[in-house]
Amino acid sequence: MKLDGFGLFVNDMGKMIRFYRDVLGFEIKEEENTSNVYLIKDGTLFLFYGRNDFEKMTNRKYEYIKGFNGHFEIALYVDTFEEVDKAYEDVIAKGGVSILPPENEPWGQRTCYIADPEGNLIEIGSFNKPFDR
Repeated sequence: MKLDGFGLFVNDMGKMIRFYRDVLGFEIKEEENTSNVYLIKDGTLFLFYGRNDFEKMTNRKYEYIKGFNGHFEIALYVDTFEEVDKAYEDVIAKGGVSILPPENEPWGQRTCYIADPEGNLIEIGSFNKPFDR
């Protein structure tokens, strides 16, 4: 099996689309009243699926974390330490919630954390050089 992508089960599709599109700059073509959002971000499949729609499809109820979600993170990379600071400031100015302001870590990364409207953690980090897989 090959990892194809990842998704979030969302409660408020419109709010999440606006945040990821207008604040983080993801290209999202779907309307805010859709049940599925599929997009490719830097070669990775990323999707939103409405919680209610998923529950109907699977005929099950699920438990969802309220508040900040500490089960996973979405990691975004920028090329320089300065870009970490700028991206953090831009996201906070547009309504993102600060979890950890930019700081240098012992392993050589500058990183910060913000939360999306449903409490999912997003890291913005850099090793002060262009991304290299």
